[in-house]
Amino acid sequence: MIISEIIAKKRDGEKLIREEIDFILQGYLSGAIPDYQMSAFLMAIFIRGMDLEETENLTWSMMNSGKILDLGFIPGIKVDKHSTGGVGDKVSLILAPLVASCGVPVPMVSGRGLGHTGGTLDKLESIPGFRTSLSLSEFIDNLKKSGVSIMGQTEEISSADGKIYALRDVTGTVNSIPLITASILSKKLTSGTDALVFDVKCGNGAFMKSREDAQNLASNLIRISGKAGRKCMVLITDMNEPLGNSTGNSLEVIESVETLKGNGPEDLLEVTLSLGSCMLILGGVVSSLSDGKELLLKKIENREGLNKFRQMVSQQGGDPRIVEDYSLFPKTNYQKELKSEKDGYISFIDTKAIGLAAVELGAGRVKLDSTVDLDVGITIKKKVGDQVKKDEVLVRLLANDYDKCKKAEERIKNGFRITKKKVKKIKKVLFIMDEKGVKKFIFN
Repeated sequence: MIISEIIAKKRDGEKLIREEIDFILQGYLSGAIPDYQMSAFLMAIFIRGMDLEETENLTWSMMNSGKILDLGFIPGIKVDKHSTGGVGDKVSLILAPLVASCGVPVPMVSGRGLGHTGGTLDKLESIPGFRTSLSLSEFIDNLKKSGVSIMGQTEEISSADGKIYALRDVTGTVNSIPLITASILSKKLTSGTDALVFDVKCGNGAFMKSREDAQNLASNLIRISGKAGRKCMVLITDMNEPLGNSTGNSLEVIESVETLKGNGPEDLLEVTLSLGSCMLILGGVVSSLSDGKELLLKKIENREGLNKFRQMVSQQGGDPRIVEDYSLFPKTNYQKELKSEKDGYISFIDTKAIGLAAVELGAGRVKLDSTVDLDVGITIKKKVGDQVKKDEVLVRLLANDYDKCKKAEERIKNGFRITKKKVKKIKKVLFIMDEKGVKKFIFN
């Protein structure tokens, strides 16, 4: 086979067979196919798309690029969660230890920042000493000890996605349903989980802009997960404003800890409890969403979720004192406040602009070898539906570089729309999808 011919075939909208996809992935992993040709292949997929059979074949090929874990010897139904990414989405940091504290083992293979969205691994690595590059034996030992372990892709697990993920981030090929599907499932279906919960986001701060695209992605995830023998549930959630009140790695860790202490923002808690309730249902611990919510709130109130987070941090080499002492995170050199120019109500937030502003500050990657600044970020003081007065602070930028701070300011200076008419707050959880179809989301 010739790589240039396969690229041209997909460029022209033709369907690829499994052997052609295998050839490209194996060649890329071996070094026979360079980054520039893989970039062209990814762009061809981005533009032309893939049908479901091609997407399945891409998923299986990426899965088989590494080991597939068998965690059957660990008691309980193992459940993992994945989000398609959003601005301020730190749910995994809260959810993994919280669900584990309810008795459901959570083996989580996570990713880094992608495009304008943050990554779970980058956030956790802002904790002094925290290690996400674990060996499989460490990952399994942690899961045995505490019921929760979080790591990134390794050369052993989903190694193809590890390389492709980073390349997509810097080549403008993130927002592709086939590539997103294969990336997610090649990690999740190899990590030894029995069931999966997905958070598919839609809106101006998500990769899926419309509910229709979100449902199409959800359908892919459900169908391919089912073929792999995994039960799953998908929540469609709104990303037309940042989730919670912060974006940036260490800032989001602090907000996660505060949520586990019972002090989290209402919207962040809504998404966390919704996803967690689904995980508890699939884990066989509760039979209804309302029972799941009640149990999760109890684990927050009695601090068992927080204690499980502390245990997770400690067992992965992190400093558990950060749970009580936020001064252990380094302070930034500069702060800049953006203020409202008039009275009114927030009717719109350019969420992607806030995510890109965080990248400008250094919280994300602009090229393959970028170093992430784990301390910088943005705090959001006003959300959609909030009343605001002239000169009130809308956002605060925390930066270590003055020029980067100015560029970030330019990104979001027109990112808030203010109207005189009162506006409703955004409800984050829209509906649930599973193999039986679409359900309106109600705790009952």
